[in-house]
This record gives sequence, structure tokens and C-alpha cells, in this order.
Amino acid sequence: MAATKPSPLGEYLRARRAILQPRDVGVVSLTARRVPGLRRDEVARLAGISQEYYLRLEQGRDRQPSEQVVTALGRALRLDPAGVEHMGRLAQMQHGDLPRRLPPELEAQLDAGLGVMLNQWTNTPTYIMDGNQDVVIVNPLASAMSGGGLASGVNIPLTVFSDAARAAFEDWEETAERTVATLRFNSDPEDVRLQEIVGTLSIRDPEFRRLWARHDARPHHIGEIRQYVDGHGFVSLQCQTLLVPGSRRHVLVAFHAAPGTPGNDALETLRAELARNESVREESRSLTGTPEVA
Repeated sequence: MAATKPSPLGEYLRARRAILQPRDVGVVSLTARRVPGLRRDEVARLAGISQEYYLRLEQGRDRQPSEQVVTALGRALRLDPAGVEHMGRLAQMQHGDLPRRLPPELEAQLDAGLGVMLNQWTNTPTYIMDGNQDVVIVNPLASAMSGGGLASGVNIPLTVFSDAARAAFEDWEETAERTVATLRFNSDPEDVRLQEIVGTLSIRDPEFRRLWARHDARPHHIGEIRQYVDGHGFVSLQCQTLLVPGSRRHVLVAFHAAPGTPGNDALETLRAELARNESVREESRSLTGTPEVA
């Protein structure tokens, strides 16, 4: 018999079933439990589907659950809306229903336009990363904020799960959990680059292995974070993310702070430094007659 193709949906169901405790859903066990979390028959009963059908979903033998089934499973597994959305996208991936990639020439035009736009956002530190959290575009203020550490080609999870980040970040545990959950939510489980990142971190970092095995999946849309600002240390900033239209799940990340806060003072200082540096460059070009290189 041919081997069943690996099922990201099945892996997700098994992981979330193992995390959920019987008492969380009102299940009373009269016998000793040999496995952590809920049993398959308990999830099936809570979702209102047959045990046989649920087994096929976990084993990847049925790869086209309806929207109603996905919603019912989300309710049974006590998933939040982000978890249900993630599970639905996994089902779509298995069925091949996701949008196709844009033509390469259109993707190049989009990237060029985004690069111009970010460079014109002189008051807001902003960068764009792809679904694997590889940084694609960084504007000058974001680069200055990070002391040059945030640059095109940098991978956020590989940076976060490093000895340097562990030593420097005041809230490393929270940052690590958020990073793993957003990586899971935004990425394609069949993407070779994702598998490379996960494989590297799974080998070298037991905390990453633990977090990745939970299958937590959620986006980070907006919220206060402790962000390192070069020359100012850690300050509180508002971080807001926006999904860039297209099939690549690029995410725009922007930082701001309320007036009068230490975070805003730090960003204002960086803005002034960049403006002075640009003024010096403009004066130098004017004196030497050197044309600006695009």
C-alpha cells in the first residue's frame, strides 16, 4: 500500500489534541489515560463528527474537510479565531486551493514600489519580511534603530534564538513565543526555506523544539513590545503589522510611540541624527559636485 502523504492538518490536530486537557472541555475520565490530552474519540464527539472520519483527517487520508467541519473542530479544540483560520488554511493547502504566485515581473514591480515607499517613510521605522520572517526591505530609520542589525537577508527567528538575543532581550521568553507563533501562522509548511529554518533551530535549540511542537499559530497585528533602540536601550514601542497583498504573505512591520514617552524620545533622536547625516551628505555633494547615486 502506498504511503500516505504527510498531512500538516493532521499534525496540527494531533498537537492541539495533546495540549488540551480533559478537564478543559468537561470530559471525565473513569479509567487511567495512556496519552496526554484528549483521545481521538473525545475530539470527534465534541466536534459532532464520526471517530472514523476524524481518524482519516489526522492520518491525512481525508484532505478536504468542509468549512463547517473546520469550524466544529476549532470549537472542540478550544481554538481562538487565529487558530481556526490557520487550520482552515492548512486544509486549503492540502486541497490546493490557495492563490497562485504572481508572475515574477509583477512581484519585482511590487517589491520596487514597496522599497520606494518605505524609504519615504522617514518618521516611522518600518521593514518588510516574508512568511518565513526573512527580512526583505528595511527603511533607514529601522536600520538605525537596530544599529544596523536589521537588514535585508536577516532571519528573525534565527536572530531571536541566539545566545546574543537571549542575553540582551529583557522579555526574551515572550519574544520567543510570539516569534514562533507568527512564524507558524504566516508560513507554508511545505516551503523548503521554512524547513531549513525549523531544522536548524530544532537541532540547536531545545526551547525552539518545545515551542514549535505546540503548533501555536497566531499573527501579531498590534501591541506594545519592548524594543531595543540603538543608543537608548530597551523602550516600549507600539508594533503594528500589515499583510502585504499577494500570495507570498509578506508582512509590513512598523513601530511608533506616543508623544512624551521614552520610546518616542528615542525615535525623535534617531530621526534628528538621520536628518543631520543626510544634510551633511547633501552639503558634501553640493561642494564636490558629485551627483547622487540612485
